[in-house]
Amino acid sequence: MLRMVQAQRRGRRPRGAIETLPSGSLRVKVYAGYDPVSGKRHYLDEVVRAGPRAAAEAEKVRTRLLHEVDERRNPKTRVTVNQLLDRYMETLDVEPTTRTRYEGIIRVHVRPALGSLSLSKLDGDVLDRFFGQLRRCRERCNGRARHVQHRTQREHDCDERCAVVPCRPLSASSIRQTHWVLNGAFAVAARWRWIGHNPLDATPPPPLPASNPSPPSPAEAARLLDEAWKDPEWGAFVWTAMTTGARRGELCALKIEDVDLDARVMHVRTGLKLADRRLVRRDTKTHQQRRIALDDETVTVLVEHLARADERAAQLGVLIGPDAYLFSLAPDCSTPLIPDTATQRYDRMAKRLGIRTPLHKLRHYSATELIAAGVDIRTIAGRLGHGGGGTTTLKVYAAWVSEADQRAAQALAQRLPRRHPPTPVMRQGRQARVD
Repeated sequence: MLRMVQAQRRGRRPRGAIETLPSGSLRVKVYAGYDPVSGKRHYLDEVVRAGPRAAAEAEKVRTRLLHEVDERRNPKTRVTVNQLLDRYMETLDVEPTTRTRYEGIIRVHVRPALGSLSLSKLDGDVLDRFFGQLRRCRERCNGRARHVQHRTQREHDCDERCAVVPCRPLSASSIRQTHWVLNGAFAVAARWRWIGHNPLDATPPPPLPASNPSPPSPAEAARLLDEAWKDPEWGAFVWTAMTTGARRGELCALKIEDVDLDARVMHVRTGLKLADRRLVRRDTKTHQQRRIALDDETVTVLVEHLARADERAAQLGVLIGPDAYLFSLAPDCSTPLIPDTATQRYDRMAKRLGIRTPLHKLRHYSATELIAAGVDIRTIAGRLGHGGGGTTTLKVYAAWVSEADQRAAQALAQRLPRRHPPTPVMRQGRQARVD
C-alpha cells in the first residue's frame, strides 16, 4: 500500500490494484496485456482473505504478479481447457487412427471433467484427483453412482435382467494415453504462453507394464503351420510371418515387386492400416524401410505361392498386373489381404487347436528363436524393424528361452575349475543324514 501511495504522490500511475471486497477480503489485480484469443484486456487477479495481515499479504501477491508479468512467466489468456483442446487438435499432425483415438479420449474422459476449467486454475492437485478418479472408476463416480447394465436401450421397467455392475477402473494403458493427450496440449499452451508452465511436469504417467512376451512354443508353432497348410495360400502367409517377423500390416502391404526371389530379399516399405473404415497405406511403424533376407525354404514357399496365383488367374482369364499384392484374395491380386481379416482367421485357427496366441506373437516367436540360435541383437532388431540398437528387442520381444539358458549354464560350468570328487566318508555321512 505504501508503494501505491508513494507512486500517487509522484504523479505516476501504480501498476496493479488492490480493492476491498464486500466480504472484507482483498482482490489483487494486475494488467497483463491483451488476450490473444479474445482480444480483450487480460488481468491477473488473486484474492487474499481478510485478516490483520491481509494488506501486507496483498502487497506481496501484487509484487509477485508484477514480477511474473515482467519476466513473461504469466499466463496470457483466460481460455478454458475446452478452448485449448479445440486449438490443439487443429494443429496436431498425427496419423488418422491416432487422431480418432485422441478425440475419443477427449470426448469421453477429459471434457466432462476438466473442459470448463480455466487453464490458470489447473494445478497438480486438480490433475492428481482427476487421474485418481479414473483409476477408481472410469465414470469418476467415486462410488456414489449405480451403474446399471440395462437389457435394452428402449424405455422399459427394469427387472432381474437389468443388473447393477460395479465400478470399472480405467485401464493403465488408457490412463497413460489420457496423460499423453493432456501433456501434449499443456506443452503447446506453455509454448504459446497461454500458461506459465506445464502443470503435468510434476505428474508422471502410470509406468509401463512389465514386458511379458509369450510366443508360441516350437511344438505349438509346428501345429499352427500344419493347420495353416490345409489352405496353401493361408499357409504361405503364416509361414512368411513366422520366418520374417514382419508386422501384419507390413505383410498385407507387400506387393509382388517387393520380393526379389533371385536376391532372396524382401523389401518392407509400407504398411496397411484401417482408418475411417478404409485401408490406408502409410509408412512403417518406425517410418523406416528395411530389407529382410529370406532363407531357402521361404523362397521355395513364395515361388510356389506365386505359381498358384498365376495358375488361378489363367484359369479365370484375368491378368496379374505389375502393381499386384503378394497376399490377396482377389483373382488378379489387385486388392490386399485386410489385416483384421488375417488376425481373425488366425485367432479362429489357434482357438481350434487350443492355443492361446494372437497373430502378433509370431513376431515374438521369430525374435525368440533367433536369439536362441545365437543371432546378434542388432541383426534381429534390423529384421524386426526396431530402432535403438536392439533395446526394444531385448525388453519386449525376447522371451526367456529354456534351450538358450541351458547352453549358458553349460558354458559357465565348463569355465569353472573341476571340483574334487566326494570322499567315501562324505558319501556315507550324507547317506546317513538322508536315512
